[in-house]
Amino acid sequence: MQLVRRGDTGPIVADIRHKLVTLGLLPDAGCPEQFDELCDRAVRHFQQQRGLTVDGLVGEQTYLTLDEARWRLGDRTLYYYINHPFIGDDVVALQRRLNELGFNAGRVDGVFGVDTDAALREFQRNYGVPADGTLGLATIRAIEQLRRTVTGGEHARLREQEALRRTGYRLTGTVVIIDPGHGGEDDGFSDGHLSEGTIVYDVAARLRGLLAASGAMPVLTRGPETWSSDRDRAAFANMAEGDLLISLHCESSPRSSIANGIASYYFGSGTGGGSVAGERLADLVQRELVARTGLLDCRTHGKSWELLRLTRMPAVRIEVGYLSNPGNAALLAEPGFRHQLADSIFVAIQRLYTPEDHDPGTGQLVLTARPDVSLQVV
Repeated sequence: MQLVRRGDTGPIVADIRHKLVTLGLLPDAGCPEQFDELCDRAVRHFQQQRGLTVDGLVGEQTYLTLDEARWRLGDRTLYYYINHPFIGDDVVALQRRLNELGFNAGRVDGVFGVDTDAALREFQRNYGVPADGTLGLATIRAIEQLRRTVTGGEHARLREQEALRRTGYRLTGTVVIIDPGHGGEDDGFSDGHLSEGTIVYDVAARLRGLLAASGAMPVLTRGPETWSSDRDRAAFANMAEGDLLISLHCESSPRSSIANGIASYYFGSGTGGGSVAGERLADLVQRELVARTGLLDCRTHGKSWELLRLTRMPAVRIEVGYLSNPGNAALLAEPGFRHQLADSIFVAIQRLYTPEDHDPGTGQLVLTARPDVSLQVV
């Protein structure tokens, strides 16, 4: 989809404005086919609400999210369709209500997947309506009746925490999906000497070596010369039944002399969905990287980007520095610094599985990379 921005006109702008008006973010006034200042503000406000990149540009991700936001529970019949799953705010509402009622619909991500299907069928069996996995009128009525008496609950978040607790200290057998961003013909930003795709693939290879030596099972989403979309990478991670996903990128900015530092992202959206384990991992990664590299702390942020949202395991995206910044670029060009990045992420992964009462704290953990991983405090 071609980017639509302020100053553009035409039927696509009229469609975008109609969606924003329907959501109550834009008054039903002005030129219906003009992407004006009010429309730009409404788009940015929507992007901020939904955990998208706030740039005022309507590309494929923003447009699809606008379309998803229009659905309310009961507007359409929902069911599990493996090739083209239903996605939208109505699915978010269904997942949240099923979880509140004690039926495990999984993470609240707005995607009608296998967990939502299983939870819906179980609810139907318990309530005495046909257990066909279809959200029709009878099932909606049943959910609405129970909604009056059952509220609250963070079951999906508690299940994520419990899954981590059961794993214990050791990473042996843990499947870690490592996603070096870009690749192939799309090598990302380049400073004239090194490209984003090349740098993050090198960091990924180093992280893979550390994890493999600890007994974990690291899997890369691409080779050194290949590329795939975020949706395909998420599908690959799900098919590999990963326990965690680490996505690596470099940042860039026109303000090359100012913009610098490290940032980490996890799945979190304005609709209430999110990953508690992903947020915890992002926080640990961010703190370890900042403490061990000395780069500026650009903090952690919840986002609803496809790779974070569509993966069924805790996932983080890490921007390991600004390749457009001369200082950051000089560090990223050093093999020793790239190994330091990999080592920091490796430590953060181990800390994710370490009980809080045994966690030595940021910057204090030294790991001996072997299957019976030993912890040393320095």
